[in-house]
Amino acid sequence: MSATTLLNHQFRLAARPSGLPKKTDWDQTSEPVRDIFEGEIVVKALYLSIDPAMRGWMNENKSYIRPVGIGEVMRAGGVGVVVASKSPRFTVGDVVSGGIGVQNYWVGAADDKFGGFFKIDPRMAPLTTWLNTLGMPGMTGYFGLLEVGQPKAGETVVVSGAAGAVGQTVGQVAKHLGCRVVGIAGGEDKCNFVVGELGFDACIDYKGGDVRAGLKQHCPDGVDVYFDNVGGDILDTVLTRINMKARIVICGAISQYNNTTPVKGPANYLSLLVNRARMEGIVVFDYAPRYPEGVAALAKWLKDGSFKSREDVVDGLEHFPDALLMLFEGKNFGKLVLKIADA
Repeated sequence: MSATTLLNHQFRLAARPSGLPKKTDWDQTSEPVRDIFEGEIVVKALYLSIDPAMRGWMNENKSYIRPVGIGEVMRAGGVGVVVASKSPRFTVGDVVSGGIGVQNYWVGAADDKFGGFFKIDPRMAPLTTWLNTLGMPGMTGYFGLLEVGQPKAGETVVVSGAAGAVGQTVGQVAKHLGCRVVGIAGGEDKCNFVVGELGFDACIDYKGGDVRAGLKQHCPDGVDVYFDNVGGDILDTVLTRINMKARIVICGAISQYNNTTPVKGPANYLSLLVNRARMEGIVVFDYAPRYPEGVAALAKWLKDGSFKSREDVVDGLEHFPDALLMLFEGKNFGKLVLKIADA
């Protein structure tokens, strides 16, 4: 098969958004997939991961990873299948995960650091699970909780965004470690899922109740570990309930990503001083050499049925702009995934 027979539809960043991304912030382009050189591969996208971090990548700010440039294909992790290869590392038909981008096909060097492709086993778990529990969100939750949060059996762990991709992993890992786990999520259905399906001890509905009162009710002995995915007022509220030597894991701040004013920092940060507590960030790429360790542990729990992985799948590359907005409107239920093609 000649790669030039393939047409690649792409979403490229047209402008830096102000507030929520608009459809005019994207250019939709199409181009034939070029023939490959020695050491290169072509990957056909099957599923793409839609993540809150994408909003940060669209800003021209210094961060843990360079911003997406104007005119560049939007960055996105994904799973796909190798459809052409001139690399000894991959053969046609290999199922892989890596930085495909928001497009039908990725083409480049097999050892490209941006692509970062590695083989995955579709017999181990559904492909969407490789973008959730066995993918970047799962690794974020697993290593963020264990290495930064350092929970101990019997401690109370609180996680915001509990029904989302990272939150569902954090809570379930904490339960496996013998912790009391309290989630914070938006809406009765999500809270019921967090408790009834994921096995959390309790869940606070920030849309329908008082978070401060919920923490007082469900964390009577205070909070030892807080895994924060949302920032803003919820972070501030949890800081009023932390225990001595508490650990606060800063993973994300989805409530702040679309601000047109400066990011709101925690007003109650002096609680860290009073309680000799620690607040530390987690960037999953720091743990890349240890991903196989995390995958092995989570896959074992998935196989024995003691761990759940829920994905919310939107069908069609053309729906990418609307799918991204779902994250910030709280419309997704579980890890948000965009289906691009059948295997």
